Parts: sequence; C-alpha cells; structure tokens
Amino acid sequence: MFLLFGLRTRDDVVGRRVTTCEVCGYDAPQTLVRRTTKFTLFFVPLFPVRPSRSYLECARCWAVRPAGSRSAGRLAAHAG
Repeated sequence: MFLLFGLRTRDDVVGRRVTTCEVCGYDAPQTLVRRTTKFTLFFVPLFPVRPSRSYLECARCWAVRPAGSRSAGRLAAHAG
C-alpha cells in the first residue's frame, strides 16, 4: 500500500492598490497576497500546517516584503 502525502503552498491575491513602493519609491500597483501551506493526503489539502502569511508585491520592481496587519487590512478593505 502506498501513502501519498506532502505539503502544498497556495498564494491567493487579496487585493491591489496603487501606492508608493517602499523599495523603489515609485507609484505602482501593490498586490496583497496571502500564502497558506496545508498538509495533503492523496493530493487533497486537509489542514493548515503554518499560519497564513501576507505579503506585498510591487508590480514595477517585483520587490516582495511582509505585510503588517495594518497595511494588509487597509488594502483588503479597498479590494472589495
């Protein structure tokens, strides 16, 4: 009998907003992405093994930086 298990990481786009990038200094779309990692059994995701993490990605310089709860909440509120 074979047991197939592993981890699967998934990125979900929560929202986008044009703001000034902290890295390059230009006004560019900043994408808020939520990353979750789940344990999988037979390719079916079952439960999260790490807490969800959010990060911002600049569309101009492609810099990725962690999003604090304050900036994540502000960007998610404008996404809807």
